[in-house]
Amino acid sequence: MAAVSAVRDLRELLDLKFPDAAPLQRHRTEVVATGIGELDGIFPSGGFPRGRLSVWVPGGGATAVLRSACRSAVAGGERAVWIDGGGTMAGAFWDAGPILIRPRSRLHALRAAESLLRSGGFAVVVLAGADPEGTENVRLSRAAHESGGACIALTASATTSALRASSSIRPQGYVWRRDPHGDAAAIDAATLEVRVSSLGWNRRARVVLPVRRDELRLALSIDLPDRRGARR
Repeated sequence: MAAVSAVRDLRELLDLKFPDAAPLQRHRTEVVATGIGELDGIFPSGGFPRGRLSVWVPGGGATAVLRSACRSAVAGGERAVWIDGGGTMAGAFWDAGPILIRPRSRLHALRAAESLLRSGGFAVVVLAGADPEGTENVRLSRAAHESGGACIALTASATTSALRASSSIRPQGYVWRRDPHGDAAAIDAATLEVRVSSLGWNRRARVVLPVRRDELRLALSIDLPDRRGARR
């Protein structure tokens, strides 16, 4: 009963904090698009399946693609959340995008993913830095099925996923910005090799994505907030 009450309270809180977001039950498509046309074309039905657990094997460009999928859902009036179990993401990178959650442990990350899926308030739940194992995959799959949201785990270990994707960047796939002397100074874009597979489905695509640069403002310790520039 306590778990049911917690989910109900979470739904009420989401409705209060995001009054303009469409409830998940009103979604108009059975997938969540990545927002990148060349990639959506190689996905079954054009995106990540709702109500299912999908897996993206960590590799070059994975964060960029999944972040694009989250922002695509937000742009469509829905909610998205990124659970950063590894504590590797910077807050400045997520402006106008999905909610960023930084749990203190792997177990907290898995519990957060399951609870947020069961709440029915999110179109996309991305779990990174906390590889689900054994029955944890089953719990996430069941929570996604019950809520109708798309659960995407950034891991190589999940075995019960409905869809599996991977990406890589070849050394020669970078587009460099040159300095006045003609030397490589900064990366402007990168070419991703993406493979998507499912039951009876196997597709590949090559896509060029621009490289975005963010000024990171981090505290010396991960347990402390960054207060540089804050008023005294």
